[in-house]
Amino acid sequence: MVHIIEPGSLGPSLHSTQSMTARNGILATGNWIVDQVKIIDRFPQQDALANILEQSVANGGSPYNVLKDMAIMQAPMPLEGIGLIGNDSLGDLIVADCQKYGISINGLVRTNEVATSYTDVMTVQGTGRRTFFHNRGANALLTPAHLQEAIKRSNARIFHLGYLLLLDGLDTLDQFGRTGASYLLEQASSLGFKTSADLVSESSERFKQIVPPSLSHIDYLFLNEYEAEKLTGIPIAVGDGVDLEKAEDAAIELLKAGVREWVILHFQRGAMAINRSTGTVYQPAVKIPTEVIKGAAGAGDAFASGVLVGLHEGYPMQECLRLGVSIAASCLFNSTCSDSITPMSEALLLGDHYGYWKNEGGI
Repeated sequence: MVHIIEPGSLGPSLHSTQSMTARNGILATGNWIVDQVKIIDRFPQQDALANILEQSVANGGSPYNVLKDMAIMQAPMPLEGIGLIGNDSLGDLIVADCQKYGISINGLVRTNEVATSYTDVMTVQGTGRRTFFHNRGANALLTPAHLQEAIKRSNARIFHLGYLLLLDGLDTLDQFGRTGASYLLEQASSLGFKTSADLVSESSERFKQIVPPSLSHIDYLFLNEYEAEKLTGIPIAVGDGVDLEKAEDAAIELLKAGVREWVILHFQRGAMAINRSTGTVYQPAVKIPTEVIKGAAGAGDAFASGVLVGLHEGYPMQECLRLGVSIAASCLFNSTCSDSITPMSEALLLGDHYGYWKNEGGI
């Protein structure tokens, strides 16, 4: 059965049970992307016209979004980013932005071989629904060799990798049926990290080939309902919502497939986390009115940033999820991934102000 966490039952603040350990901080790698965000009036049919109403340039990709969100949230731990970017103006933008927010990038490698990755993000005004046109750029060349020494040097507690299925050099299968990502996560685990991974919502049949080799090396797996369906074959979506019981079934399948601690599912109206020992925890999302939503780009990474901060600090999972949906809610007030993120204390008030989605058997 799904365990429903009542909004407001967690009290006014979060409570850490984390004892001090030698490791401290969050190390993130994967897709470093510059988002070129365009707000459009509608998404057109092929050969038709849509009007661009606004445009901006901002951070994108899992490590960049997650680390910047954590910095803005005023997360109380060191933040480190490693990966591969181009030796170009977009790469300069990433370096300057990380320095501005106090994110360590000593392990961020620059290359002359190819340009920094970028994405054109087409966001429909009013709904926040977005479509991505992506140039893989430097991220396509990223291999374990670029990262192994930086991982060895790091004293962080959590190693976060995203996105599987969007990193050519880490997604390639070898003769043993392993991917570069699986070896990287295995290395991080052997060094004492808790490992975390996120997926991309790719429209392909590669999920069942590329993702499974990494599952037994992942402590915390983040994915949305589309990705869970593609990975398990279990239908979860019901209209604009999800079937919570089916979502739970999918999470259980992923635990059986190897995920070591938590499978964490997020969707528009809530989030669910399940593990083998404590069962399932559900947290409804903050009910932000449609008319104030500027965009949903980065909301999944914002959710992950909140949950990972909670996990790092030893919060109970129900509090991790509440922090996650709160940070995700704050992300919706701007078309970019991070420009409306707020400190944790402010984000946690959004549920009190707007309320939460109600569970009615499917949400």
